[in-house]
Amino acid sequence: MVIKTADFVKSSGKWQECPEPNIPEYAFIGRSNVGKSSLINAMMNKKDLAKTSQTPGKTQLINHFLVNDSWYLTDLPGYGYAKVSKVQRKDFEKLITNYILNRRNLVNIFVLIDARHNPQKIDLEFIQWCGESGIPFSIIFTKADKLKGNAVGKNVDAYKAELHRTWEDLPELYITSAEKKQGCDEILNFIGKTNDFLVSNNVSFDE
Repeated sequence: MVIKTADFVKSSGKWQECPEPNIPEYAFIGRSNVGKSSLINAMMNKKDLAKTSQTPGKTQLINHFLVNDSWYLTDLPGYGYAKVSKVQRKDFEKLITNYILNRRNLVNIFVLIDARHNPQKIDLEFIQWCGESGIPFSIIFTKADKLKGNAVGKNVDAYKAELHRTWEDLPELYITSAEKKQGCDEILNFIGKTNDFLVSNNVSFDE
């Protein structure tokens, strides 16, 4: 997929405030400081499309971007260890949960995981929740350029082994580096093929 246009649409504090759900939507989510905004910018080939920050938890709203005038890319608040109050964290969780369960045009969620770490409980729990809720998702390992040798492969294999405890078949997995744009084309190709499938099968998101 060639990115011709990618434009910010709006930020929403409630799922009901999101743009009209009439085109395919792909959401990106992960633990705070996983490198989500950097990856989105790399994929869209726009340096400042999604706001990056050294402070975890910078994204606190549902941010929509219209890509090629045909699908939405959604940047969701991070879950986990953001330096916010427990009340704010609960609000984030409610915002994310309501959006995922109610957004009828949501085609797929990309769950971002930091490739530098061993399996993290909070990531595994979120993935399990997606599965139990019947939410289609893929897994993106970020920051692959930060490790040397076969360290990334070992961490990815560790996640696979952990997931195979409860999953027979694993979803699509991508290994990425925002800095080197590794994996960006593969993710965009997946989105492109999915959009083509929706069109060819006359899928409508109207109620």
